[in-house]
Amino acid sequence: MKTLRFVLGDQLHRRIASLVDIDPDHDVVLMAEVRDEATYVRHHKQKIAFLFSAMRHFAAELMEEGIAVDYVRLDDRANSGSFTGELKRAIERHEPDRIVVTEPGEWRVWQMMQDWREDLSPPVEIREDNRFLCSRAEFEAWAGDRKSLLMEAFYRQMRRRTGWLMDGKEPTGGQWNYDPENRKRLPKTIAPPERMTFPPDAITRDCIALAAQEFSGHFGSLDAFAWPVTRKEALKAFRRFIRDGLPTFGDYQDAMRQGSPFLYHALISPMLNAGLLTPEEVCEAAVRAFREGDAPLNCVEGFIRQILGWREYVRGLYWARMPGYADTNALDASRDLPWFYWSAETQMNCLHQCISETRDHAYAHHIQRLMVLGNFALLAGVEPRQVEEWYLIVYADAYDWVELPNVHGMVLWADGGVMGSKPYAASGAYIDRMSDYCGRCAYDVRRKAGEKACPFNYLYWDFLLRNAGRLERNPRLAMPYRTLGRMGDRRRAEIRGDAHRFLRSLDPNPSKASGDVEASEAVRAAPTSQRKRTGRADASRSRRSTLRTTET
Repeated sequence: MKTLRFVLGDQLHRRIASLVDIDPDHDVVLMAEVRDEATYVRHHKQKIAFLFSAMRHFAAELMEEGIAVDYVRLDDRANSGSFTGELKRAIERHEPDRIVVTEPGEWRVWQMMQDWREDLSPPVEIREDNRFLCSRAEFEAWAGDRKSLLMEAFYRQMRRRTGWLMDGKEPTGGQWNYDPENRKRLPKTIAPPERMTFPPDAITRDCIALAAQEFSGHFGSLDAFAWPVTRKEALKAFRRFIRDGLPTFGDYQDAMRQGSPFLYHALISPMLNAGLLTPEEVCEAAVRAFREGDAPLNCVEGFIRQILGWREYVRGLYWARMPGYADTNALDASRDLPWFYWSAETQMNCLHQCISETRDHAYAHHIQRLMVLGNFALLAGVEPRQVEEWYLIVYADAYDWVELPNVHGMVLWADGGVMGSKPYAASGAYIDRMSDYCGRCAYDVRRKAGEKACPFNYLYWDFLLRNAGRLERNPRLAMPYRTLGRMGDRRRAEIRGDAHRFLRSLDPNPSKASGDVEASEAVRAAPTSQRKRTGRADASRSRRSTLRTTET
């Protein structure tokens, strides 16, 4: 029996379900770089170059093993530009008896695969993605009819099942979660380890050039590209993290420092999400470091929680609650995404730093994403679809299954508390405590009112005032609402006035950009909704259209 095995660009692992039983004498592996997947949102140029290079390297490794690979490059003149088109062309070329694929990470591609089953001959077999520690069915069984799906309960169940950091039935050290110990500000005297970089080889240089030429209008710079693009390189980078980063990761995982975008973070999420690394091997390596005395418990638990907890949890939540999950908007947020999210042109130094680093590296760590970039969007009341699209565009590790729950539920509380018991809203004091951004800002984080005050300060209280009807009964927000209740009418009016003045000054329309090269590039990179005041990006409409169709 001849089998055509279609491997997607984020399934680059030799033991992926679609390849485990491959017959090199008869089977063919199909891989394709298609324009539809590079442009359904305008992905960061580094993400495109990274995935194309990783795909080409993976295909070469399979061929070295003696496996036949039908690889379709983006610049192939016959390339149809879509998964479906390339699968149909491959069927004509190879005349297989069956097609085998691994389930995708995104709902829209899952629907595409259902169409393949109905429309294509020969038969299509869709296999469960074996790169996750919790299957979709297992998560749905855990979720059941729960209205609130808090991560901590799921995380404890996964700890018990895997036995990681467990002493019998009890958590090692007597605590499940060491997060309170992992919130230290980074001292000025500490120099974090250097990021391990990988100079582009000939394949990667070709992919960088292709991304620059074919996707010049997309967000982001290619100048600092240094990602691992093979499993061998990814393992090398991860081993460096275990040695140099993990022993201090927990202490400073929430810290931020200007000019140091990577700190003690592992930088492995792009490789995990593309299949170059597996969650099992990285968690086992971290646990082994603890058992051998090479890293303390709080650091290892913090790392394990990110992978075994959050990563598995958001993937499970995505599949359990889609497609309707994407369409909720619990706080009725409707503001357009400010222009500075594309240009980094803002006097708020924390936002300028995080957006600039995102542009340069296709990366920002979780606190930058949640408590700076996301916190501002939450407080400003930016419409969820626009924020979600931005996160999906700008990060090398962003896929719908991981971006949507994190942004929709964790960042914006748009799900009304399914994922988190309260919104992650904070004033400028939090950013000042965890970073050195505020000391170099045009605004004063100590001021609470007026044009020189840090906008996070009055936006925080304005957010609580604006959403009092939905949030004031939340027990986790009892303290700030008591403080708000003690404020007089004059102070409340002052908060509203400062917030209105500042929010009115935000420009979602980059038509003001002139001949400045950097500004012009940002104009081209912004989605249609940001170049024209249409209120919702065309790409976002395309991304969600199949979901609305399914619901109706």
